[in-house]
Amino acid sequence: MKLSTLLGISLIISTSWLISCSSTVNKGGDQQAVEATSTRWSAEEANKWYEEQPWLVGCNFSPSTAINQLEMWQSDSFDTLTINKELGWAADLGFNTVRVYLHDLVYEQDSAAFLKRMDTFLTIADKHRIKPLFVFFDSCWDPFPQLGKQREPKPHVHNSGWVQSPGSEKLKDSTQYPKLERYIKGVVAHFAQDKRILGWDLWNEPNNPNKSSYGKVELADKDSYVYNLLKKTFDWARASQPSQPLTSGLWDGGDWSDSTALTPIQRLQLAASDIITFHNYEDPTSFETRIKQLQGYGRPLLCTEYMARPNQSTFEGSLPIAKKYKVGAYNWGFVDGKTQTIYAWDSWSKSYDAPPKVWFHDILRKDGTPYNKEEVALIQSLTETTN
Repeated sequence: MKLSTLLGISLIISTSWLISCSSTVNKGGDQQAVEATSTRWSAEEANKWYEEQPWLVGCNFSPSTAINQLEMWQSDSFDTLTINKELGWAADLGFNTVRVYLHDLVYEQDSAAFLKRMDTFLTIADKHRIKPLFVFFDSCWDPFPQLGKQREPKPHVHNSGWVQSPGSEKLKDSTQYPKLERYIKGVVAHFAQDKRILGWDLWNEPNNPNKSSYGKVELADKDSYVYNLLKKTFDWARASQPSQPLTSGLWDGGDWSDSTALTPIQRLQLAASDIITFHNYEDPTSFETRIKQLQGYGRPLLCTEYMARPNQSTFEGSLPIAKKYKVGAYNWGFVDGKTQTIYAWDSWSKSYDAPPKVWFHDILRKDGTPYNKEEVALIQSLTETTN
């Protein structure tokens, strides 16, 4: 028997142990993870769905004219011209999917109008043969989102205006959860049978503490609040019986194949997700190691964030590996714009006065020309036979 087969069997046994024993690890907490497995897709269902997909390649997308999710989706700044233009550029690269962030406040303000704008976005994406993976909640960056005109970018700072969803005030107040429940159920139910949608990513980096940016004002015991709401979010989304898969991606450290090393949130993510998603901003060896750690769970794999050039996470390093294992791949960023993610994470603590010579994220300049022609040629060569 091949070593790879033995490793796979070992990981599957480890996963079974995680599910069967987790209620004794954290009692009330991990018991919820056990319960979540009873309603998710079986591995066979998930793999059958994945077999029907092309190799999924794309980017995390927001139009270059939006500083955050609110500016992307609010009525007075919903920029269909830029969305259409830039999704056309994505299609030219061979991208067949994009990961797109929503926001609860826009739905709460006017749910019918928000759903209509989502439908408009889907119509544009479908024209370019691109299927979105929509993200509901996000624990990264500013914990105090507000509707209305969004602030201008802080010069030379990475994601200077990106906001969390839900904000910390709503996250810590369970009396606000019915609003979040209406948001999740309302969106999923409306699009539950829509074949233009790839899937639902329920929560991005749920326990991210944002230490380098907003750490001093972050919610105390954030993990506890997030764990409870993440479990509810999976339940709310499943209640609408979507035809698309649900997921929430692993992102923080540890050996993801070792059930004893997983945090409660990681256990819940693995136990409740129909397909397994993860982030990796490290070198090719680390990227391949993460894939091998997760293969034993027996479900489709999508890397929903990668590509940070100074971290040795590059297209030439990671994308061929993703294709080798048929792992979906979404790099962070697309067109250099108001999110300013050509700057590194350290721009929150280090002063920049000009664009970096080596971009951190993003592929195209504002006029659609490549930052690096060789990268674009590589992407096109890898995607040309997959769509």
